[in-house]
Amino acid sequence: MAQQVRVLFVDDEPAIRMSLPAILRMHGFEVISAGDVGEAVQAIASRPFDVLISDLNIGSPGDGFTVVSAMRRTQPNCVTLILTGYPAFETALQAIRSQVDDYLIKPAGVQELVAAIEDKLRNRRPHQLEQLKRLPQILHENVVTVANQILHSELHVLQLARIHPTPEESREAAEQFVRALALQIESSREELMPEMLELARRHGQTRFHQGYSAPMLVEEVRLIGAAVLICVHQNLLAADLSQLLPEMKLLSNALLAMLREAINAHESVVRAA
Repeated sequence: MAQQVRVLFVDDEPAIRMSLPAILRMHGFEVISAGDVGEAVQAIASRPFDVLISDLNIGSPGDGFTVVSAMRRTQPNCVTLILTGYPAFETALQAIRSQVDDYLIKPAGVQELVAAIEDKLRNRRPHQLEQLKRLPQILHENVVTVANQILHSELHVLQLARIHPTPEESREAAEQFVRALALQIESSREELMPEMLELARRHGQTRFHQGYSAPMLVEEVRLIGAAVLICVHQNLLAADLSQLLPEMKLLSNALLAMLREAINAHESVVRAA
């Protein structure tokens, strides 16, 4: 059976790409190697595989999830294994174990890896694909999580500036922004919707009265964008990757447009003061 098993091995470290596939070939596996997500996706699209073995972090943290997602969508019968060198990340991995067949802590022993491959092949079942989610749906479902990330990131900036809006004010503003961004992306419009314009203007005025400077508004928008990216990364296996890039572009445009309106409103209050 092993001689017929075709393995895609993905790792961004050249030394590992040379050594581990060579050892797997000695055990009778046919191995194709890839050094980044692009090479892996191209390989997945060009030929069938029985097993995917991917490092968790390929270039960027969590890129292995992108490879797993591509394999699951294209070849649902393929066994998927994740390698990670960070045991402390085990909790997060446990949460996605239903999305992969197994994971191993690096450096995984060869016998352990071969045994895992053979065991999963013997008990191979097609993955039940979940309905893909667009970015607006992911944001709607994770409003509280994204808002908490924004507040956590923004707290240090506010403390340095000695500004202390109430937790209720901060949480309400963060959640309102996340919901508004989801609706803006959902509309597929390049220009801001009227309600978004009004939200941005009110926000700029409110932040002025709370003591924010214009640079702090810029930093706030950066933190909002970063929080959304973290959310996307955490939900990558469920995301509709075919729509993700254009929707992220809409997100970026919306954040910049809202920032522009907020700063204009902020500066108008400054001039009137």
